[in-house]
Amino acid sequence: MTLSGTKCWFCVIFVGFASLTGCEQRRATIPQGIQVFFSPQGGCTEAVVVALNHATNSVFVQAYSFTSAPIAKALTDAHQRKVKVRVILDDSQRTEKYSEADFLEHYGIPPLIDAKHAIAHNKIMIIDEGIIITGSFNFTKSAEEKNAENLLVINDPALAQKYVENWHRHEAHAEPFEKPISDKPASKPRRATSRP
Repeated sequence: MTLSGTKCWFCVIFVGFASLTGCEQRRATIPQGIQVFFSPQGGCTEAVVVALNHATNSVFVQAYSFTSAPIAKALTDAHQRKVKVRVILDDSQRTEKYSEADFLEHYGIPPLIDAKHAIAHNKIMIIDEGIIITGSFNFTKSAEEKNAENLLVINDPALAQKYVENWHRHEAHAEPFEKPISDKPASKPRRATSRP
């Protein structure tokens, strides 16, 4: 049985998510100041997961795309710990079937769609309004394993407030995600027949 690329990705992230459910994530201290990571294979994904595992109050996300099973699991784990998780995604996620928007909604994190811009290209997480994750690094497996990317983890509450304010500005014009309408053609209405 052949699945479409997007459907395959959805299956892969669910399989990856399930395979990680028994893993104990390492909980290191997030130091003050700035940490920098590079990919490929430079520990970017682990840095994001470690930071998310520290979340106790809130996680605000702006993401063009994310398909990373470890990051998806860390977000849903935070949500299950009663951390307020809020996500804004690019408009492309509105029309993609089996997208990360579907995945988040399935786990009780209703995403918002930012359609005001040509591309909502931010790659940002703000954790507990004090820790910023940003850089060129998309939250994807390819960004970790194949791409040349950079990631900053910044522990600076004053700077984080500016990011939170910007997140809320985008939230103000973002729209709730709605699943795409089925590809099945709508049934034709029956023609009225006039009787003499």
